Amino acid sequence: MLSTVVQACPLLSIKPTRGLVDEKIQIVVRNLRPKQDVTLHSVHQSEDKDFWEAFGHYVSDDNGTVTGLSTFLTFLCDTCVHAVAKDASLSGTYVGVEAMGLMWSLRPVPGSRTGLRLRKKDVLSPLVFHISVHDGHVSQGFTQLTPLESLVIERWYMAPGVRRLDIRERGVQGTLFIPPGPGPFPGLLDMWGGGGGLVEYRAALLASHGFASMALEYLTPGELKKLKADVNYFETAYQILQNHGMVQRDRLALCGLSFGGAVALSLAAYSKIIKPQCCVCISGSHIPLIKKSLDETFEDVMKYRSKIRIENNQVIWRDVALPITTDPTLKVDVGQITCPVLLVIAGDDQNWPTVESAEDVRSQLSLMLWGGQAKPHADAQEDSWGKILTFLQEHLYHATS
Repeated sequence: MLSTVVQACPLLSIKPTRGLVDEKIQIVVRNLRPKQDVTLHSVHQSEDKDFWEAFGHYVSDDNGTVTGLSTFLTFLCDTCVHAVAKDASLSGTYVGVEAMGLMWSLRPVPGSRTGLRLRKKDVLSPLVFHISVHDGHVSQGFTQLTPLESLVIERWYMAPGVRRLDIRERGVQGTLFIPPGPGPFPGLLDMWGGGGGLVEYRAALLASHGFASMALEYLTPGELKKLKADVNYFETAYQILQNHGMVQRDRLALCGLSFGGAVALSLAAYSKIIKPQCCVCISGSHIPLIKKSLDETFEDVMKYRSKIRIENNQVIWRDVALPITTDPTLKVDVGQITCPVLLVIAGDDQNWPTVESAEDVRSQLSLMLWGGQAKPHADAQEDSWGKILTFLQEHLYHATS
């Protein structure tokens, strides 16, 4: 008697298919042949209509299964795939057992225009990823191939119930995100760096974790120009946040990235109005000292413009603040900051000398340090984001006044 074995179709399972960008998901591919070569591929179209992709080459186990655990992360739209030890990627845009491989290694597809940056602008819409499984170890021409199976997943910065409020008050421009629930909630003033513009996705995600977060616009996009951004501007923004009915006025924090970190440290040290419960400084420095106006600060910085370097078509600013000055009048006196401070630094930061700055303030504050290059940066980003949330919860939700 002749018997026939019917091979079941490959099955791709991703759970959940819709969630927050920092929510872990599980990817499982079943019904493959034992020891079958397959490629996991991810493609995303940015809001600028550019396509980004990443892929890893796997071999199924004796049961014809590939299993992975993914974490979709925050600040740079980085996402990740982590396969269990037996399912390490053999090659592709990442190699090995990677906690963030399939997404931190996202790169523009071949033939894309140069100088691209993947960043979410509209937080009212999700990041959409097409995840597919291909037979064999494929490295190019994915659009011309028919996958064994594919799924579409969504990752959001705004949790259901988070409210987005435009702030145009007393000359201040920003966006306030209110967590779901009755409130009031601890508040956070979120300031980005020298690139300017209104960047909302971190504030939206922080609101999804229970913090009323206000993304503050204080620089014109593409230019180092102020938006009435003197010290009074930041103090007014702080008061607007503090006086909102859904915010606990005595439970506020500052968060700054890059140049915004220098702003946060200066305000925490010198302002008579801004008295935060804690301060988070990401890839920032206590240099330059933020003076009465940002114009004045930028004039001081540009005195050292001759130190700006260009390598491999990349502009490197970090030497502008090096060597770290010994003149106390040219940097923030962090000893005057009375609240807990969390510094998150990058060892390969080419914009600010964050490591050297951290060493300079080490004797005055207790620090927690992270940073790195592509893969280490992805690992550190996942690690530091959890620590940032824990730090804020500790000092805004659980600490006594």
